[in-house]
Amino acid sequence: MLTNLRSHAAAFAVLAAAATAALADAPTYQKPPKAILDILDASTPPTVSVSPARDRLLLVQTEPSPRIADLAEPMLRLAGLRINPANNGPHTPPRVVGLTLQSLDKGDAVPVAVPSGRLGFPSWSPDGQHFAFAVTEPKAVRLYVGSAASGVTRRVPDVVLNAAHGAPFHWMLGGKGLLCHTVVTGRGAPPEAPRVPPGPRVQEGSGKASPARTLQDLLQNPHDEDLFDYYATSQLVHVDLVTNKTTPLGQPGVLGGVAPSPCGRFVLVTRTHRPYSYLLAAGSFPKDVEVWDREGKVVLKVASLPLADGVPIEGVPTGPRDVHWVPTESSTLVWAEALDGGDPRKKVPFRDEIKTHDVGGKPTTIARTEHRFTGLLFGPKGSPALLSDYDRDHRRRRTFLVDLLEPGAAPRLVWDRSTQDRYNDSGTPLMRVLPTGHAILWENDGHLFLAGAGATPAGERPFLDRLDLKTLKTERLWRCGEKSYENVVALLSDDGSRFLTRCETPDDPPNYFVHAGAGEAKALTAFTDPAPQLRGVKKQLVTYKRADGVPLSMTLYLPADHKEGQRLPAFLWAYPLEFTDARVAGQVAGSPYHFTRPAGTSHLFLLTQGYAVLDGATMPVVGDPEKANDTFVEQIVASAKAAIDKADAMGVIDPKRVGVGGHSYGAFMTANLLANCDLFRAGIARSGAYNRTLTPFGFQSERRTIWEAPETYLKMSPFLNAHKIKAPLLLIHGEADNNPGTFPVQSERMYQAVKGNGGTVRFVSLPYESHGYSARESVEHTLYEMVAWLDRYVKKAE
Repeated sequence: MLTNLRSHAAAFAVLAAAATAALADAPTYQKPPKAILDILDASTPPTVSVSPARDRLLLVQTEPSPRIADLAEPMLRLAGLRINPANNGPHTPPRVVGLTLQSLDKGDAVPVAVPSGRLGFPSWSPDGQHFAFAVTEPKAVRLYVGSAASGVTRRVPDVVLNAAHGAPFHWMLGGKGLLCHTVVTGRGAPPEAPRVPPGPRVQEGSGKASPARTLQDLLQNPHDEDLFDYYATSQLVHVDLVTNKTTPLGQPGVLGGVAPSPCGRFVLVTRTHRPYSYLLAAGSFPKDVEVWDREGKVVLKVASLPLADGVPIEGVPTGPRDVHWVPTESSTLVWAEALDGGDPRKKVPFRDEIKTHDVGGKPTTIARTEHRFTGLLFGPKGSPALLSDYDRDHRRRRTFLVDLLEPGAAPRLVWDRSTQDRYNDSGTPLMRVLPTGHAILWENDGHLFLAGAGATPAGERPFLDRLDLKTLKTERLWRCGEKSYENVVALLSDDGSRFLTRCETPDDPPNYFVHAGAGEAKALTAFTDPAPQLRGVKKQLVTYKRADGVPLSMTLYLPADHKEGQRLPAFLWAYPLEFTDARVAGQVAGSPYHFTRPAGTSHLFLLTQGYAVLDGATMPVVGDPEKANDTFVEQIVASAKAAIDKADAMGVIDPKRVGVGGHSYGAFMTANLLANCDLFRAGIARSGAYNRTLTPFGFQSERRTIWEAPETYLKMSPFLNAHKIKAPLLLIHGEADNNPGTFPVQSERMYQAVKGNGGTVRFVSLPYESHGYSARESVEHTLYEMVAWLDRYVKKAE
């Protein structure tokens, strides 16, 4: 008996020890090497927001990463929204942690005392005298207003914002009041899920084609519909900032876009209503577009739009779309309507017509576009506007000057260029804010101002130009120097002679400068280098050609301690893009003069671990937009080989020790490269889609469905070629990925396919993370996995 007790005790001890060992071996968040942690711990420079009055700016300090506990807070995934039911706000709100006011003249900085909680990004009043921001608290989202003169902030009493759906507040005329989405008072408890389902879930097709992209976070059942109504329904309230009086406006509803008119007497409201869809997100639900007066009475119904379930691929819905106020009129709307049924494949003389409608008047057609309408920018009252359309077949955008005072007048062509031609980009027109809060073109003495990236074969050199509206000729006012990267942030004077820039070099972190006069620049900020251990990193823009003659480029990074003639293990990071013209496919993007400061899960952290990094190696897929993907695999393999051959010829990498990686479509590329060539020792694929039969109605720029191009879908699916993947593959995916097409199951099934065919593969599933990884623990663990994988299979490869 004693012997049996002892044997049982011994067996129990063995089992207990095994259980303890298993617990000790349970997966926990790991940390990358200290050199990477030190950079992650360094402070991040603030972003800036310039006052409409052009006299001061706000320095906005953000927290780089939340904790995993923040992501683990309750989340409802409804109709494409992610809602925190505890406070009726977004599940992942902005993470502003500090505000500082800085004078543009004196350079004085005044810290703003901010409340505890998660601050949203501040919004200036139209006159620049105040700024407002939301604060997400555990049980509510509150509204705060600050004084631009003193920096003093205060909470607006009796206002509980509904931040679950759309912008939670809007400035009114003159900046003396705000129009807010608020939680409906006395709405009661949220609807409870039925313990027993009332019946089956039924969906039915009506015989009408209704292609839908593979969206996520959709409604699943009637209870989800009730929850969506509960959390998305808000009451519009006008808040008088002088008296703090709050006045309800209209009846509660699921209110999406809300925009006060320039005169302040009306509000444009988009009201969503049932029936909802289980295949589309909230933006495609049925909606009424209405104009309300200040008492909430509907004075104009612009449109009653049905469920947008029949929109063709790359098409648009029928009926009024992109409805907004004409900024220079008191109460005139403008919108576009499709003349081709929204179908880009139909052959028609005109695709869209543009209409205006005065409240109390009748609609008037002011223009028709040969191609798809893409935008209308208004100038000052009495000046022409800029109207743009897009040619889908040739990927070209045209911009015209149109005189709205003479609807019959012929438009004047300003630009006609390929949207992919970076070298001939004329720049983006700069805008300014009117006292009404609406934006117009920045015009001075018959000229517009344009700011652009200034792409060249040697890298980007941003510029500021002035366009003469009579001659349509441009004059260069300023251009970035050759050894820095400096871009225009805002104009500070009417004539463009004074402007604000953000400047950085490989050795100097980004800082802000005021330019006034030729060559004169005054530093506004003096942010110091947060990660000096990265100085000395060598960076070079490299150009080369693919075997078929297509020009390519990449940025070659070498560690700070790299010695001449030393060949390093390398990591190639890329993202494929489609092009119609080989001449523009290889145009250089970016600049070698950016300040090197990796953040988040950047692959550039590998520079601290002795790797050369072939960053942004161009992977153009060139061809007819309808058929370019037929040779996707061949083109990315040829591009990858060209990049490795170039770095090898430069004598800086060991071509037998190269890894490859990418995120999203770059992950898809990575798996395809491993399945179709032997150039790489290992691969890292993050948040990708690998089985194109699960995205049958198109993906990325693919216009055809799987039924129209089955061979291409199958050939491009690395899942179906998993048996050919012999190089070790690391798969990483967020468990809460909400990006169209990249369901977590894509990585789960890819892991099973490679493993089942005897391949070397590892799958890391990150709890609570979306398409990009944000929690500090997730960031650290992702970098740990990447370094460990590459050290094992690339750096130490024989």
